[in-house]
Amino acid sequence: MSAITLRFLAEPNTVNFGGKVHGGTVMKWIDEAGYACATSWAKRYCITVYVGGIRFFHPIMIGDLVEVEARLAYTGNTSMNISVEVRSGDMKGGKMQTTTECMIVFVSVDSHGRPMPIQPWTPETPGDIALAQRAKAQLDASRSSSEPA
Repeated sequence: MSAITLRFLAEPNTVNFGGKVHGGTVMKWIDEAGYACATSWAKRYCITVYVGGIRFFHPIMIGDLVEVEARLAYTGNTSMNISVEVRSGDMKGGKMQTTTECMIVFVSVDSHGRPMPIQPWTPETPGDIALAQRAKAQLDASRSSSEPA
């Protein structure tokens, strides 16, 4: 499975001091959806190794319907770049808006924590191809900025 969407209601126990869903809670949801996507693709345990470009656009209100969509964007030998988009909205209005998005990288590992090869993913739709190009560009930029001068 190369994509998964989790849906649930934003509960009162996730509230921050401003009366909205806490940003840390949103990051937890992102990691959970990304993990589900990566693990279902790799067919084994995966670990989070990088979260980048997280962007909060709008707050999530308590009681909103929340969708956390995780999509495979790019694969390496043992790693998977997963694009995650969080949407929310009032169920009575029926309109959802993007609240948060980011790219997260998982690595497939064995029982000793050693990286394990995964099946390569090939984008097929124009949207998937564009997403893969964006993920590859972000990966290349990240690698070049971390190389010693």
